[in-house]
Amino acid sequence: MNKKIKKIAILVVILVALNFVNQSFYKRFDLTEDKRYTLSETTKNIISKVDKFLFVNVYLEGDFPSEFKRLQVETRQYLEELAAENPKIKINFENPDNQREALIKKGMMPSQLTVEEDGKLSEAIIFPWAEINYGKKTAIISLLPNSIVASQEEQLQKSIENLEYSFSNAIHSVYQKQRKKVAILTGNGELEDIYQYSFLSEVAKKYRLAKFTLDAVAKDAAQTLDDLSQLDLAIIAKPTEKFTEKEKFVLDQFIANGGKTLWMLDNVQADQDSLGNTGKMLAYPRDLSLTDVLFTYGIRINTTLIKDLYAAQIPVATGQVANQPQFKNLDWFYHPLVNGNPNHAITKNVSPVRLQFANQIDTLKNNIKKTPLLVSSLLTQKVGTPRIIELQSIAEEVVEKDYNSGSQLFAVLLEGAFNSAYKNRVHPFETPLFREQSSKNKMIIIADGDVGKNQLLKEQPYDLARDKWTNQQFGNKDFLLNAVDYLLDDSGLINLRNKSLQIKILDKQKAFKERTFWQFLNVILPLIFLLSFGFVFNYLRKRKYSRS
Repeated sequence: MNKKIKKIAILVVILVALNFVNQSFYKRFDLTEDKRYTLSETTKNIISKVDKFLFVNVYLEGDFPSEFKRLQVETRQYLEELAAENPKIKINFENPDNQREALIKKGMMPSQLTVEEDGKLSEAIIFPWAEINYGKKTAIISLLPNSIVASQEEQLQKSIENLEYSFSNAIHSVYQKQRKKVAILTGNGELEDIYQYSFLSEVAKKYRLAKFTLDAVAKDAAQTLDDLSQLDLAIIAKPTEKFTEKEKFVLDQFIANGGKTLWMLDNVQADQDSLGNTGKMLAYPRDLSLTDVLFTYGIRINTTLIKDLYAAQIPVATGQVANQPQFKNLDWFYHPLVNGNPNHAITKNVSPVRLQFANQIDTLKNNIKKTPLLVSSLLTQKVGTPRIIELQSIAEEVVEKDYNSGSQLFAVLLEGAFNSAYKNRVHPFETPLFREQSSKNKMIIIADGDVGKNQLLKEQPYDLARDKWTNQQFGNKDFLLNAVDYLLDDSGLINLRNKSLQIKILDKQKAFKERTFWQFLNVILPLIFLLSFGFVFNYLRKRKYSRS
């Protein structure tokens, strides 16, 4: 009896010890080949700063297509990794059916999907959104990418790949106490606010925006430089007036002092609106007096226009019916539709970007690292300026051999220590601290001033990601927002967009064709084996005991 009690006591002690070890040492193991549930050091650093309860509501619950249950499962498993890393993160999956109007008011628009099940197509509506609440701050997260994809399977893969970046980015934005400052430069004929609203309204959700005019340079250049240096990023959107030497010197020293810049430049005067009004226009070089500055940084924007056979469409009047003009959407080769660099975080999974009368960029050898971001197709043609451009040319027959100029560079990322354009030159004005070279810095140059220009519908800004006439979707907004994030990112967060996974997807057509075989293999065959085993077992049992 004493031995039995002793054994029970030892067993209890072992169980208590195991329980203690289990509570003290917690470890999750990621056995997937691509380590999809292993959090990056960037993500761990971000969620370690969450010091009070952070609530995540995911609206992927209820009756929706079976293939998107995979997204639900992957999202749940990823969020469980976050919660395991920081217990203050609380997760909740909700059914959106009873709160659709409230979700739409918050900006969570539903997605309509075409679902194929049992060889039949049907429509389904889901709310692929998540909402983060941290104190008084809220952020919403889209769980489906906006990029143009060939299939829902590809869309599902891109969604799962993007989970870590989407949630880490949102968490980072809600707990930040000091937001970085972005200057929208004015004073040189830049785009009016209403034409930048679609882009800048999204930027304002994460950063502090401030209009900054270079007109003040004429009165007090040194003070203007000092004021601009207090900001983190300067956006120069389609200037049309020449920069003075003092203005260029202010921008040069802003960069030398670590300021980031996003340039959207037109080196040719050409506007689609004037072409639409008269049917023809004169395209001619525009002198912004920025050539020497950009040359120092390692690039040159040419004054040639690029026509690309892979182009966006514009509506063209093709006739009249009952005194009503009839329009048809035709490819307009002066509006290249360009793909982004698939290997860079700024442009990965971004839909093609529409450019308008874009110029070609040449890169020069220097100490600066240059990464192409937007590149044309191979079927391009260079058009010298000045040149009369006529709308009726859209009807001309395409001769493919004329489009043999190859790929053209439209946007480039520059990274490194930038030399001042005024090194060993006379300075336009005296500054207390002139810097000949910046520390490690970065800038993005886009050879199209209209890349961030949204259209107007009834005098109101229209979504930059869509054309109001043709209803085509573009990646302009995503590209520019990613560009701003990359320039202002000091934590490496934007690099999470480069995460690649291999999601094994069921071949639906093959499964439908072979469904009878697999139903037999998985349902009928096990029953046959079970019945056969029972028959043989009973036969042998009866035979054995009948003899005895």
